[in-house]
Amino acid sequence: MEKTDEQDSGWRGSRELWLGAAYEALIEQGVEAVKIQPLAARLRLSRTSFYWFFKDRSALLSALAEMWAERTTMPLIAACDAYAASKTEAMLNVIGCFLSDQAFDSRLEFATRGWALQDAELLRRVQEADQARLSSLTAMLVRWGHTQEDADVRARTIYLTQIGYISMQTREDTETRLLRVPHYVEIYTGQAPSAAEMDRCRARLMGQAVT
Repeated sequence: MEKTDEQDSGWRGSRELWLGAAYEALIEQGVEAVKIQPLAARLRLSRTSFYWFFKDRSALLSALAEMWAERTTMPLIAACDAYAASKTEAMLNVIGCFLSDQAFDSRLEFATRGWALQDAELLRRVQEADQARLSSLTAMLVRWGHTQEDADVRARTIYLTQIGYISMQTREDTETRLLRVPHYVEIYTGQAPSAAEMDRCRARLMGQAVT
């Protein structure tokens, strides 16, 4: 079999390529699969190519942890802060974030939570992220008139429900999830979304995979 590495072609890959391979290994097999030699074999590059882009495996794992924050916590907080004309529309912004893998990477969230069970520092980061996400949800509800105590409980209901979906790896097709969305919004906010708000939500989400 022809060997492809930098000795043959001069191609060492790129930081993004190595990180992408590490991402796939993490979500498919867990953190134990994120090792330099298996990644090199996956990419058909030499092991030494890795060191052009990362100091060591720890640096790669740190980059994966940053990717997780960028693909989960940051978009959720942005959704909580996004413009909305009503509190039901604000809640649809949040639900829409969770429903779209292009906004909230649920596979990476699941894999990272499993990884955190083996890594005390990452577990600390996950727990901090949980608090930051809950704080953003609570603040959003307070802005829309809920008391601090009420907003806290509603935020926990929203968040723990969604983490439950992810932890149980629940799969629902788009139509099934969309049929349930108005009921979730009413439970979370005390008000049902309007037909126009649901139409806009549907228009944003149709054609995107939901989990």
